[in-house]
Amino acid sequence: MKLFIRFAAAIVLAASGNAAWSQTYPVKPVRIVVPFAPGGNVDINARAIAPGLTELWKQQIIVDNRPGAGGMIGGEVVAKAPADGYTLLMASNSVYSVAPNVFTKPRFNPVKDFAAISGISNVPFVLVLHPSVPAKNMKEFIALVKSKPGRMTMATAGTGTSNHLVGELIQISAGIRMTGVPYKGSGPALTDLLGGQVDSHVDQLTASMAYIQSGRIRALAVTTDKRAPLLPNVPTLAEQGLKGFDATTITGLLAPAGTPAAIIDQVHAAIVKVTAQQVIRDRFAALGATTLGNSPAEFGEYIRQDYAKWQKVVTTANIRSD
Repeated sequence: MKLFIRFAAAIVLAASGNAAWSQTYPVKPVRIVVPFAPGGNVDINARAIAPGLTELWKQQIIVDNRPGAGGMIGGEVVAKAPADGYTLLMASNSVYSVAPNVFTKPRFNPVKDFAAISGISNVPFVLVLHPSVPAKNMKEFIALVKSKPGRMTMATAGTGTSNHLVGELIQISAGIRMTGVPYKGSGPALTDLLGGQVDSHVDQLTASMAYIQSGRIRALAVTTDKRAPLLPNVPTLAEQGLKGFDATTITGLLAPAGTPAAIIDQVHAAIVKVTAQQVIRDRFAALGATTLGNSPAEFGEYIRQDYAKWQKVVTTANIRSD
């Protein structure tokens, strides 16, 4: 009987402690680690929600860019951080699905080392070219690449990123081969594409949209099964002969594994409030993205499924990196 009473008391104490923690969180600045350089899709997501979280919590939100190794460096920072809700990770498929499968010695396990909080946005990839590249559609682009074996270049947001693998899948599907040029994020890759140092790039529409609209780069195709509403005149890859091609980016927020459920729920509730604001929805829509705000359970299940999906792709294509 005494053992039962102690056990029951321990449960009550833990529950009350969790509730108290939830009520006081956050009491200091919260850091959101972005595992890529500034200017890319993941960075855009973090900086879009930061002001809304600051307003809700009355605490500073620090966006901390930690680029390198396909998102592995920044992801490791968060995986090893205290599980107290004050260090969070803004991550896309590159970080929680692709890089852990590509690297022979991954620095974390995305399923075991993180607690999912919420998806933030869903955005298509787009194949973009420097204006000096004469191809106006995929048929012309494929012919051009084949006429210059090994001389055409494709920038990536880093080895092992989703941009990298989607680019690889495009080349495999089209039967072409380009020279890959890895960067520490889409921002630097876009900078060199704009400057004509590289010929092409597979990027999230959020990061490339402004440059497409200004005519500084040319959108050749979107990777989703349907055309992007903001680019109604840009056909899908499937429409241009790459049948069944469909790839998208889900960007979301994660915490270190072991973060109290009460904290996860509180951060999720804040994300739902922020992404429900019309100004945020309009901002993402202007970049070709849709806001999500799904539950921790839903986002966690998506990560598990996407991780398994890319594991098969990496194995089939034999794409590995040290």
